[in-house]
Amino acid sequence: MTTTSPVLDRRISKSQAALKDAMIQLLHKKDFKDISVTDIVQQANLNRGTFYRHYQYKEELFEAILEDVTTDLINSYREPYLRNETFEVGKLTSAGVKIFDHVARNAYFYKLIDNTGALAGFQHRICHVLKTLALHDMMHTPTVKDKLNHELQASYQAYAILGMIIEWINSGFKYSSTYMAEQLVAIIHFNSADVIFTPHISELSFDPVIDNVYREGEH
Repeated sequence: MTTTSPVLDRRISKSQAALKDAMIQLLHKKDFKDISVTDIVQQANLNRGTFYRHYQYKEELFEAILEDVTTDLINSYREPYLRNETFEVGKLTSAGVKIFDHVARNAYFYKLIDNTGALAGFQHRICHVLKTLALHDMMHTPTVKDKLNHELQASYQAYAILGMIIEWINSGFKYSSTYMAEQLVAIIHFNSADVIFTPHISELSFDPVIDNVYREGEH
């Protein structure tokens, strides 16, 4: 098995981060189709050889950025119940909501959602991720009423959260992530009855549906 030294690992991570950051900066200036590998390496202050050691095409770099953001989104969604065997929705507090912290961490990227054709499908991708996570929760929710259509309920939840995110972005992030979390919790408490589910985090981590969610969200 081939291993790399910690120094080399850090160098690789630093180069990849610089290339990703360069791509995001360029997307604020021009359309994705007009961005070249030369533009990217010049923006990152690296050479073309460094780019091709990590990525074959600019599309591969862009996909790596989307996967990073999507993974962080999933982890942020899971955060409230990572260390709990059961999770009671009615007792959710704003401190446990991390999804808006995720958006704030990636604010420069999220500002691109309505400004570039390259991100035209990203809103659908977010909804697909959130819906898939919600559906998984509902599979392990003994108190959910049978009359509810889980597909529709999960879609409602996914689009509601996305709507809040888009409104926040369009406002220029005029509110803090804490305020947004407080508002989401207030809405949840106002609209929902007490619900308890068993998260099954370890199972979810290896769920093939979740593992493939990045690519499925684009179709």
